[in-house]
Amino acid sequence: CESMWRFSFSLYVFTYGVRFLKKTPWLWNTRHCWYNYPYQPLTTDLHYYYILELSFYWSLMFSQFTDIKRKDFGIMFLHHLVAIFLISFSYVNNMARVGTLVLCLHDSADALLEAAKMANYAKFQKICDLLFVMFAMVFITTRLGVFPLWVLNTTLFESWEIVGPYPSWWVFNLLLLLIQGLNCFWSYLIVKIACKAISKGK
Repeated sequence: CESMWRFSFSLYVFTYGVRFLKKTPWLWNTRHCWYNYPYQPLTTDLHYYYILELSFYWSLMFSQFTDIKRKDFGIMFLHHLVAIFLISFSYVNNMARVGTLVLCLHDSADALLEAAKMANYAKFQKICDLLFVMFAMVFITTRLGVFPLWVLNTTLFESWEIVGPYPSWWVFNLLLLLIQGLNCFWSYLIVKIACKAISKGK
């Protein structure tokens, strides 16, 4: 039930994010995230997207204490804390344009992970393996490739050029770099799981 709920939400919010972002200029040119900053209008669609994501992460934060305690409890708790603070901070500082890119990019692999879990619980091993491989490819590509080259590039360099550094700029980028550190850690675990499975012939 937990995986089904997370799969449904992840699929919905990612689909919503893609549909919303493809109509925005900053998806196609990230410099638009900083033009006329901080005087950028907060549209209804953007507000809804943020509230939806924030409420989901708050629910994960509380449900983590009632769910089965897993090995990665500490790192997931840190991730939820950072995500909630980052979403709230970017909203308050009107960095919502680049925030939507971060959210959509990080939602891209979640539905595949939950689908793989459901296939595993249902004992459909071949489907589980296929979904896990797809998840691993999307996760590593988006979080170790696209995120630093596309999102961190605009938050660290394009914003510096267009707006210039300011106190909240440092906090925002520090949080994004912390998220990237977590991405590297999870990518390492994914590769480790894949190597272990291959070595055992499973």
